[in-house]
Amino acid sequence: SVVKALAMVALGLLLGLVGTDIYTGTPRFTLGIREYADGLNFVALAVGVFGVAEILRNLEGESTRTVLMAKVSGLLPSRQEFKEMIAPVIRGTAIGSALGILPGGGAILASFASYTVEKRMSKTPEEFGKGAVAGVAGPESANNAGAQTSFIPLLTLGIPANPVMALMIGAMIIQGIVPGPNVATEQPALFWGIIASMWIGNLMLVILNLPLIGLWVKLLTVPYYVLFPVIMAFCSIGVYSVNANVYDLYAVAFFGLIGYVLAKLRCEPAPLLLGFVLGPLLEENLRRAMILSRGDPTTFVTRPISAILLAIAVAVLIVVFLPSVKKKREEVFVEEA
Repeated sequence: SVVKALAMVALGLLLGLVGTDIYTGTPRFTLGIREYADGLNFVALAVGVFGVAEILRNLEGESTRTVLMAKVSGLLPSRQEFKEMIAPVIRGTAIGSALGILPGGGAILASFASYTVEKRMSKTPEEFGKGAVAGVAGPESANNAGAQTSFIPLLTLGIPANPVMALMIGAMIIQGIVPGPNVATEQPALFWGIIASMWIGNLMLVILNLPLIGLWVKLLTVPYYVLFPVIMAFCSIGVYSVNANVYDLYAVAFFGLIGYVLAKLRCEPAPLLLGFVLGPLLEENLRRAMILSRGDPTTFVTRPISAILLAIAVAVLIVVFLPSVKKKREEVFVEEA
């Protein structure tokens, strides 16, 4: 839902206002708690809305949890399957590379778009949903390409394209690194390290997944009453180790409940995280622009660059709300039986 997504972005922007005013030094929305003078802890918010909320949601279906164990074999594709997947892999890579650059979940859209393209181009569309090679190779290639190209807006503009990139930009800010066009020159070790990690990461995925797939499947048999307390303990240790602040643990519990309520209301927490990360950057640059323009808001539409960007943003919103586009989006995100 576009409306719910925009509401989550607005909520994230409001949470980003907690802390000390960047120009006057006045505490805002801290409820008199000095530990929140620097703002809410990004790690606590992320762990709460994603980790704790997911645990609470999974506890609902504990009694219905079932695991089907079967012997896993034949993981390597045959020669015929290699021939069938070459074209879908190329198309999926192209789609993922293009959509992954777009902020707001382009990598996720790339998988659905690739699946739709492969299904329409296939001579046997009835096999999709039943293990068709093209239905697996294309979306996976698009997902991998989109995940890597999503680094482009992060490292060039400082804009996270998805929740994972929002986590990364938060980690960079914690370490005193400002993502943007100067990262390649000011932090060359980080820049080239990220590129090298893409190659190393994909190689390690092959090494970890193929030989150890049986071990990962057996982890599903671990009872919830053993698994979840261990997860909560590691989450608490990780959050506390960032600032050694006990209030961050309270924040994890609070945002865990908030995330659970949002999940029940079918509101995605990812836009909230994006809004929280971009909120302080938005406020700082907005207020700087207003100071330079002596309080004249028309400066955003009279300056060419800002006017073009605002026009593009408005055009995208209008296109998303068009009935024909909305219908197509619903069709893409519905998996046929």
